[in-house]
Amino acid sequence: MSITNRTSVAASPTFSVQDRALRRRSVQDIPPRFLHPLQNDRIRLLILENISQEAVSAFRTLGFHVDHYTTAMTEDQLVEKIATYHAIGIRSKTKITQRVINAAPRLLAIGCFCIGTNQVDLNAAAAAGIPVFNSPFSNSRSVAELVMAELIALSRQLFERSYELRNGTWNKKSKGCWEVRGKTLGIVGYGHIGSQLSVLAESFGMRVLFHDIINIMPLGTARQMPTLSALLADSDFVTLHVPELPETTNLISAQQLSEMKQGSYLINNARGKVVDIPALIDALKSGHLAGAAIDVFPNEPGSNGPGFNDNLNAWATELRNLPNVILTPHIGGSTEEAQRMIGDEVAQALSSYLGYGSTIGAVNFPEVDLRPITAEQDSQIRICHVHKNQPGVLRQINEVLSPYNVEKQYSDSKSDIAYVMADIANVSRADVGKLQELISHTDANILTRFLA
Repeated sequence: MSITNRTSVAASPTFSVQDRALRRRSVQDIPPRFLHPLQNDRIRLLILENISQEAVSAFRTLGFHVDHYTTAMTEDQLVEKIATYHAIGIRSKTKITQRVINAAPRLLAIGCFCIGTNQVDLNAAAAAGIPVFNSPFSNSRSVAELVMAELIALSRQLFERSYELRNGTWNKKSKGCWEVRGKTLGIVGYGHIGSQLSVLAESFGMRVLFHDIINIMPLGTARQMPTLSALLADSDFVTLHVPELPETTNLISAQQLSEMKQGSYLINNARGKVVDIPALIDALKSGHLAGAAIDVFPNEPGSNGPGFNDNLNAWATELRNLPNVILTPHIGGSTEEAQRMIGDEVAQALSSYLGYGSTIGAVNFPEVDLRPITAEQDSQIRICHVHKNQPGVLRQINEVLSPYNVEKQYSDSKSDIAYVMADIANVSRADVGKLQELISHTDANILTRFLA
């Protein structure tokens, strides 16, 4: 199925956008006009993985049809289901592949209600004219607090003592149990999570080191280390906060584990492929590491319940049986506060794109925005034209628009994709049909929407 040369037309609904969005985007206190499909069916959203109910309610308030599922979907399920939807909202388990995008002729936008976007084929989405939005900062505090809890739980062997007592064994001991005060925390990746964690750790009296691929001004008294090896050799605890990229796959493997201090601890709340788990198991069994906390795994079950076993990851049973190892089911950002903020942020980004054409915050797309068309400007329409980034396109578009008054226009490009937004005045319904025909048949067209 072709994913290029798609065109849709839009018009305003009888619904107003939420008060907060209206205030943020208002011009001189005149509310903007929310824009909505005209010739397409009602906007349909597929929301998966138990995304915030507040986000679902916000979409419905805007007049969107929302199908909400609490679990992830497999690639085959998505291919069968996605053809009728204009947008999809996912978390980390659902994978949006090239095959899924090929099966989605109406898809306009993808919302990742989480930090990462590695579960989406970003290049395939961009080539199809589909921006991808995420929430890179909203769960930072939740993850940082979980790391602090894991630091203390590991250093005091809390999980072991709790498990023993639940099984009727009283085992009061201090050997191998430590305060975190005065210990050194090494943070790999000093972004929003790493920097917040840095402040929390110092408040506990810890010395903080960090390593990042760019030079960053530290918070507090934290110190940047020149190499990963230098950080590993000087840290009592090492915590990872990096994205999943080809260069971060097995970032911590046998060599790096051997460089860590005898009796130190490893914490991974980043991405499952960042740590070589079999090598970590060897380091724990040998006693070189005193413990570990792992919240993310190379392969994770698609839904709650049984499934974290050797069929999913060949080493699962061996890892589960190791002492002083904290295993959690990818809950770093799973707090009520984080999920509410993520829901608000991504829902707002999706709504802004579907209703205004704004791509601010898109990770795979040119970031383009125009001030909104107000409720009083009822003769204006907005053209949102995604096209291949090649010479001569703007000249073609401006020739098509030359009979009309172009109120405002803005364009930008990113890699092979370009995006232009233009507001034109005094356009009839007959004119819209003619413009649709002319623009959608230009040789660089990927996707064109008319919002009115």
